[in-house]
Amino acid sequence: MKRLVLGVQYDGSCWHGWQTQPNGKTVQDELERALSAFAKLKVSTACAGRTDAGVHAIEQVVHFDTPLDRPMHSWLNGVNAFLPPSIVIRWIREVEFVDPDAQDNFHARFSAYARTYHYVVYCNPIRSPMWSKRAGWVFRPLDLERMRLATRYLVGENDFSSFRAASCQAKSPVKHMYDIQIRQKGELFVFTLRANAFLHHMVRNILGALIFVGTGKKEPEWIEHVLHSRDRSLAAPTFMPDGLYLAKIEYDEKWQLPGLLGQSLPGFLSDFD
Repeated sequence: MKRLVLGVQYDGSCWHGWQTQPNGKTVQDELERALSAFAKLKVSTACAGRTDAGVHAIEQVVHFDTPLDRPMHSWLNGVNAFLPPSIVIRWIREVEFVDPDAQDNFHARFSAYARTYHYVVYCNPIRSPMWSKRAGWVFRPLDLERMRLATRYLVGENDFSSFRAASCQAKSPVKHMYDIQIRQKGELFVFTLRANAFLHHMVRNILGALIFVGTGKKEPEWIEHVLHSRDRSLAAPTFMPDGLYLAKIEYDEKWQLPGLLGQSLPGFLSDFD
C-alpha cells in the first residue's frame, strides 16, 4: 500500500465547500471521482483543512492510500484530465507509509503544524463585478492602522470561542495565532492569518470584527473585550466567503513536500508579495 500526497488548488465559487455531501457538489466529491476514474477503483481522501462553500484554495493538501504502482507524473496528468477547470492537482508526492494504524504516518490534517489563510477585501462605495467571487466587498472606507492595532489582541494562544461557529466540531476552542498581517494597495486590502489551526468560520468571524473596527463602528480595544468574553453573540456577523483563500499548510521538512514556493497569494495579487 502506498500513501500519496497531493497539492490541490481550486476556485471554490462553484462548489459547496470541500467536505463530501449527498448532492455530490463538493471539491472532495469531484476529486475522489477523478481519482477513482483514473485508478479504476474507489479512492477516499483526507484533507488538511475543510473549506466552506465559496472558499478558495491556493494549496489544499490531501492524502490517499492506494495499492497501485504508477509514476507520479502519470497520476498528476491522468487525474487532472478527469477534473473540471476549477480544480487542479499542482503536485503529487509519495511519502513513507508503514501501515494504516501506525502513529507516525503522514496525515494531511494531523501532521500539519501551521495553516495560513488570506482574505482579500475590495473597498469602494460601488461594488465591482471584476472582484465578484474573488474578494469580499466593503463600501465604507477602511482605516488600515485601526485594524492593525486591533490584531494585536488576537495574536498568541487564546480561547477563540467568540469567533467560533455554532456548528464547529473542534474539541477545543484554544488555538495559537502566530501572526496577522494586513496590507493595502489602493482599494484592495489583504488580511493574512497564520495559526496552528482554525475553528469553523474563525477567519471570517475575525474579518467581520476587524471590518467593524476599520469602518469606525468599534474601537480597536473592543476586539480584546469580545475575545475574552468567549461569547459569539458579542462579535460581528460572519463575513462573506468570497475573498477567503486557504494559502499554505506547513509540515515537518522530513516529509519533503514541494509546496508552491512563491505562490503564497493568488496570482492576480502578486504585487502584494
